[in-house]
Amino acid sequence: MERTKKMSMETALRVIFFVVFLGWLLIWVLFPTKIYENSWNDKLKTKLNSTYFGDQGPNLLLFTFPIMFMAALSCIYLHIQQKSKNFNSKSVVNSRRLAFWRRPLLVMAPLGIVTATELAFAAMFIALLIWSLSNYLYVSFIHLDMQKADEKVWQAKIRSVAMRLAYVGNICWAFLFFPVSRGSSILPLVGLTSESSIMYHTWLGHLSMILFAAHTIGCILYRAVTNQMSEVFEWRRDGVPNLAGDIALVFAMAMWATSSTRIRRKMFEVFFYTHHLYALYILFYILHVGAAYSCMILPGIYLFLVDRYLRFLQSRRRARLVSARILPCDSVELNFSKSPGLIYNPTSILFVNVPSISKLQWHPITITSNCNIEPDILSIIIKREGSWSHMLYQELSSFSVDHLNISVEGPYGPTSSHFLRHESLVLVSGGSGITPFISIIREIIFQSQSEELDVPPVLLICAFKKFADLTMLDLLLPNSVSHTEISKIKLKIEAYVTREKEQSFTDSQKLIQTIWFKSHPSDSPISAALGTNNWLWLGAIISSSFVMFLLILGMVNRYYILPIEQKNNETYHFTLTAFWNIFLVCTCIFIASSAIFLWCKKQNAKELEGVLYLQVPTSPTSSGSQFYVADRELESLPHQSLAQATKVHFGGRPDLKKILPECKGSDIGVLVCGPRIMRHEVAKICSGLANNNLHFESISFNW
Repeated sequence: MERTKKMSMETALRVIFFVVFLGWLLIWVLFPTKIYENSWNDKLKTKLNSTYFGDQGPNLLLFTFPIMFMAALSCIYLHIQQKSKNFNSKSVVNSRRLAFWRRPLLVMAPLGIVTATELAFAAMFIALLIWSLSNYLYVSFIHLDMQKADEKVWQAKIRSVAMRLAYVGNICWAFLFFPVSRGSSILPLVGLTSESSIMYHTWLGHLSMILFAAHTIGCILYRAVTNQMSEVFEWRRDGVPNLAGDIALVFAMAMWATSSTRIRRKMFEVFFYTHHLYALYILFYILHVGAAYSCMILPGIYLFLVDRYLRFLQSRRRARLVSARILPCDSVELNFSKSPGLIYNPTSILFVNVPSISKLQWHPITITSNCNIEPDILSIIIKREGSWSHMLYQELSSFSVDHLNISVEGPYGPTSSHFLRHESLVLVSGGSGITPFISIIREIIFQSQSEELDVPPVLLICAFKKFADLTMLDLLLPNSVSHTEISKIKLKIEAYVTREKEQSFTDSQKLIQTIWFKSHPSDSPISAALGTNNWLWLGAIISSSFVMFLLILGMVNRYYILPIEQKNNETYHFTLTAFWNIFLVCTCIFIASSAIFLWCKKQNAKELEGVLYLQVPTSPTSSGSQFYVADRELESLPHQSLAQATKVHFGGRPDLKKILPECKGSDIGVLVCGPRIMRHEVAKICSGLANNNLHFESISFNW
């Protein structure tokens, strides 16, 4: 009965979300049209341009409020979904019906892997931009605004086109910040996570920069042909400050130039540090467009600022690092103490910062532990590949530290174990890409203990460069698992060693070394930023801060700005009005987030006391890999079962074009994590018409 009630409530909330979002999109469609300009605009201004909100009133109601309402209400929806923990068989059926829309239709650089759903929404978004631009130009050309008496029609049209390009670029900005809000309550509504939607942020960023660059060129051209070049650097009191737009464009161009694929992959630090100019970009952009117009793009920025400040508050705490294991495959496993109330799903990630290496660099690392099997431990594996991970590996392998300061943000990830919807699973990994599959296999082990759910059989195809890298397979099973639990899952492993033709006995003598760290009073177990009821508290922050913003904004407009305008008989300073908006948004977010965060921190203190000095249930003695020496007596039955399920191939890569089509079953989930070439190869195979039973999913930041 209770389950049915929760399902009915979830359905009702989904209907509300759909209606509100559809209405919000409809406003964007109608906004540039002649109907809105002639019929709606004057009526809305008459009713909503009050002394409390001025010309911001219509935009706050039409563009800001719907998304803020959805963001707050979705927190309740996600809280109900998290607490129910029921796997809905009906959703499995619906997922299979929609399988076509998840299939990759386009696999090519620089777009990457694009599914049918993504292609359809991208086409609709481009259609919205074209529709908006054409209507903006149609309406503006009918009522062409001549700035000067001697201005010619073609000159006025250049200015009009330049302005309307900026309006269309503003639509991109309305969506730009949703994908980069890691703890977003909006993205899970459509089955997305921040890491899986980064490419949408990239697409929108490129598109907005093209439109804004065209806008700038058009404005400069107009100023040049009308002999008004001095106005390019003008900062007007009663109108749009052109200089603010120039400054914003400089920051934007710096970010755009360093965000190319080549720079991101070869000089990531340049991309990473330059992208922090976004704060100045947002500031001068809002000063340029003004308070009223910025309300159209406010929801995305507002929710991003809430998320960013909560991440900052969480990162101030030092995570309690219990132990580290140095693996022979040039990798290190870090084991943290965590709050038992912290819940996360497989393939979740944790952002890690080690101040002794770099105070500014944060790296996303896949979580390999399972919160159900290991309620007090959170584990991650870091492969020694880049300069940051190399320095971390060197510091740990030197055995010269007994305590390591580490800050974390997260975990972030999917809101459900969606991979369980398939009849069987094929997991394809390359190198360190096996780490998200460790968490998936551990979740399947846990779910196999339930009689209500039939877990899918798993085929793991993993490719490694060296034989020593096979030690990663030792981490598939948690130490607490029993032989009985392992026997309930069907697991087959095909391991490929690509750069060696036989077992390396030198590497086989290496041991897995464990380092134990001392506790420090400032350390605390990893927990959600807002505690066990994280979603509810996030909804409280969003709603309370936004209501506070509206109340204070109305008071400032009515009792401070309006008297000044009446006294001076002129409009209040354009830039200062925008500054007030920026200041009030930041202040309200700061007050609401800080108050609720401190309250949650106090409430969680008792829960965290019991796990502060928890030790990882790992044998303190060093142990070798189960896959190294054939005649070695295996330490435990679970690992013996794992070794028996593994077949090792030397001197070649897996022939995925042969292996995947031969997989039997009507519903096979194919998950891939590894190099881009591997991901694209698997995507192309799954997109073939003959392979309708293969359902593709890529797990990666790089598409």
